Amino acid sequence: MLAQLAQCEFALSKSRLSAAMSAAELQNYENLSRQIESGIESAKRSIESTKLDFQEAKTVRKNRIEYDVMAKVINEQPDRKATNEKLAQLRKELGSLEETREQLEKKLDMRRKQFHVLVASIHQLQAMLDSNETEDILEVALYDAFEDENEPEESQTVTANNTTQMEVE
Repeated sequence: MLAQLAQCEFALSKSRLSAAMSAAELQNYENLSRQIESGIESAKRSIESTKLDFQEAKTVRKNRIEYDVMAKVINEQPDRKATNEKLAQLRKELGSLEETREQLEKKLDMRRKQFHVLVASIHQLQAMLDSNETEDILEVALYDAFEDENEPEESQTVTANNTTQMEVE
């Protein structure tokens, strides 16, 4: 019986040790479970933070790209001082060209007037020549007609009259 009692006590102490070990193991698993849950929560917070950082990084990158594009466009353009100097030079050149144009227009107008006077003079001279030629033809015709009919004295008178008339004109 003692052996049975010792065996029962041994089984009891084995069961107690097994229960204590199971309780300790249960406690250890609960601690591990809390640590894992805590790690999961920490990982979730880290993921959320990383997501926000990622969005911010995307925005910064997008802004940097836009900035680089704008900087490239701006760098292609001359600076304000050079632009203003070039603009002033172009305005000065424009003023000079306008002045030259006005002078040329005045000169052209004067030449047109001179040409008009020249053409009018040519027409007047042509008219005078035409009338003189007509008169000369008439005089020659009359002279020939008078020469046949009149004596030589009268033909000299007509010639003298024609010479006088031509001098007056």
